[in-house]
Amino acid sequence: MGWWPFTKRSKQTAPAARTLVVRARFDSAQTTPDNRRHWANADGLSADAAANPAVRRTLRNRARYEVANNSYARGIVLTLANDVIGTGPRLQMLTDSAESSQTIEREFAVWAKAVDLPGKLRTMRQARAQDGEAFAVLFSNDNLDAPVKLDLKLIEADQVATPTARRGELQRSRVDGIEFDLFGNPVMYHVLKAHPGSGAALSMLDCDRIPADSVIHWFRPDRPGQRRGLPDILPALPLFAQLREYTLAVVAAAKSAAHIAILMKTSAPAGGEAAEVEPMTEMEFEPNMAVFTPEGWEPSQIKAEQPATTYDMFKREILNEIARSLNMPYNIAACNSSGYNYASGRLDHQTYFKSTRVEQAQCETVVLDRILNAWLAEAVKVFGLGQLDDASHQWFWDGHEHVDPAKEANAQATRLASNTTTLAAEYARQGKDWETELRQRAKEVALMKELGLSPGQAAPQAPAPDDEEPGREEEEEEDRAAA
Repeated sequence: MGWWPFTKRSKQTAPAARTLVVRARFDSAQTTPDNRRHWANADGLSADAAANPAVRRTLRNRARYEVANNSYARGIVLTLANDVIGTGPRLQMLTDSAESSQTIEREFAVWAKAVDLPGKLRTMRQARAQDGEAFAVLFSNDNLDAPVKLDLKLIEADQVATPTARRGELQRSRVDGIEFDLFGNPVMYHVLKAHPGSGAALSMLDCDRIPADSVIHWFRPDRPGQRRGLPDILPALPLFAQLREYTLAVVAAAKSAAHIAILMKTSAPAGGEAAEVEPMTEMEFEPNMAVFTPEGWEPSQIKAEQPATTYDMFKREILNEIARSLNMPYNIAACNSSGYNYASGRLDHQTYFKSTRVEQAQCETVVLDRILNAWLAEAVKVFGLGQLDDASHQWFWDGHEHVDPAKEANAQATRLASNTTTLAAEYARQGKDWETELRQRAKEVALMKELGLSPGQAAPQAPAPDDEEPGREEEEEEDRAAA
C-alpha cells in the first residue's frame, strides 16, 4: 500500500536511483564571532530541566528582593493584583431552581467574606508575579464563622518540594514536590511542614503528602510540559536593577557636586607663580565675609549637571520595556499619564484589559471553579439543597471605569436600541448581576410611585454644555483623527 499508484517496471527500464541533498541555511542559526557571546547561554534543556529547583530558588529570591526594595516593582505587582482580582469575584448560579440559586449565591458571598477570599486571591496573584506560582490547600476550619467550614491556607512555593530527591534528579512521575500519574495529572503534593527559610527546628525531610484534590496550583505554563512556574517579572529583573542603579548613581553625582560650595582652580603651570596650596585643601566660609583667594587661584562653582537631560527618557524607556512583559501600558506602570492624550490612553488600555480578562478566565478555571466545587459539596448537606443536577454558573469581576461616562452611556444606549447587546452583557461589563440590578431598579420605581415622584424628578439633572471639561473638543477631534 502506497501513497500513489505503483507500476511494476522491469530492471531494464527502471531509472538509476539518485540521492537529492537539500541544503538550507538560516542566518539566525549561524554562529559567528559577532554573536557568539550573545547566544552563549542558549540551551536545549526541557522546560522542567531549565526551571530546576536551584534556578527557581534563585529567581524567587531575586524577584522578592526587587519587589521589596524597588518602588516601581512593588507598585506594578500591586496594580496587577488589584486590576485582576479587584474587590473579588461574585458568583451567579444558573440552575433551574431560582430559590436554590439565590441561596447558593447569598451563602457563598457570606463564606467568601468570612475567609477573606478576595484578599487571598490578591495575595496569590502577587505570589504568581514574583514567585512564579501560588499554592493553596483546601481544608476544614471548625473555627470559621460561617456555616460551611471550608477554608484556604496559602503556602509559598518554597514549601512544595521533594526533600528526598537528590540534587539534579528529574523523574517523569515526580517534579520537585509534585507526583504525576502516567497521563501527566498531578496526584500528590509534597508540602514541607516548615518553610526552608523559617529557621524552624523541624527536619527538612519532614513533609506532608497532600492529595491533588485538596491543592490549588496557579501558574502560567509558558512551554509545553512545564510543571512549575517562573516569575512573571522574570524578563524585567535585570531592568529593575539597572533602573535602581542608574537612579542611585544620578543622586550620588548630584550630592557630590552639591557638597562642594566653591572650587579653586588655577591656570598657572606646575611650579609657576601661583601661590602654593596643598591639594584638596578645605576652607570654611561665614556669612558676610570678604575672602581673598591665594595669588593665581580663581574660585568657581560646580555646575549642577545632574540629573542629566536624558534621565527622564531613560527611566521612561526602561519602565516601558518592563511593563511590556506584563502587557501593561506605561502610564499604569509609572502611574503617570502626563504624556498621554485621550485617544492614546484608551488605545493603550485595550491590550491591558484583554490581558486582564485572560488572567481572570484562568483564575476561574484553575482556582475559583475548584473552590466552588469543594464548597458546594459541603453546602448541599448544610443547607439541604439536595442533589444539584445542573451547577452551571458564571463569575462577575469588577468592571473598568470609562474615562468618559457620557460617551459610554450613549454607546450603551445605541447597542441596546439596535439589539446588538443585552442587559446581561452590559451589566457584566460593569461586574454586576443583571437580575440583581433589575430587581433593585424595580424596588426603586415602586418606591417612587409610592412617594408620588416621577422618574424625571428622581433622576439627577444633566450638566449644562458650559460645564464640559476644558479641552474636550480638542480630545474629540484627536479621537476622530485617530479613528
